[in-house]
Amino acid sequence: MIEKTELEKIKNILKNDGVIAFVTDTVWGLGCLPESEKAVRRIYEIKHRDSKKPLILMSYDVYPLLKYLKTIPKMAHKLMKQYFPGALTLVLEKSVETPDYITSSLDTVGIRVPDNEVFSDICKAIDGHVLATTSANLSSQPPALTYNEAVKYIGSEVDYVVKDYNLKANGTASTVIGVLNDDIKIFRQGDIVVENL
Repeated sequence: MIEKTELEKIKNILKNDGVIAFVTDTVWGLGCLPESEKAVRRIYEIKHRDSKKPLILMSYDVYPLLKYLKTIPKMAHKLMKQYFPGALTLVLEKSVETPDYITSSLDTVGIRVPDNEVFSDICKAIDGHVLATTSANLSSQPPALTYNEAVKYIGSEVDYVVKDYNLKANGTASTVIGVLNDDIKIFRQGDIVVENL
């Protein structure tokens, strides 16, 4: 869906510690390569984000995310199968591959697979196929829901705002669920209502 020249531009920006803004199925996001501590620090600066609030890892598929996880409880497998791709963020025990600067030194990491073709195209094109992400807005302000809002809110701070190709964000944040040893905790009720756990 994304033009080849635009994908090359995005890849080069990210390789050089860049930060991009992009549409997802829920709200607009900010992202960078997980291995770029410099870019992660920039995201915190752009958003004026509390350093105690972790970023999450997102990809076009669950497989590129697995190396960042220590274990995947049965319940997490069940939720992935049922709700990925979609508006569900799972918080799981992280592996040694997940940098502390992404998780605010917590032992867990949030992962998500958005249901959005533009986002998928970005992840398929980049090395590692994973982005460290958060919503595209200043902390305590509402997240961007359109290309124009993303440009208005943070366009001057990021390296590139990716066109949405008419794939709109639905405006409701993802549901965030923690799974540790098959114990479930709902941290945020969002677009997906998980039933019969």
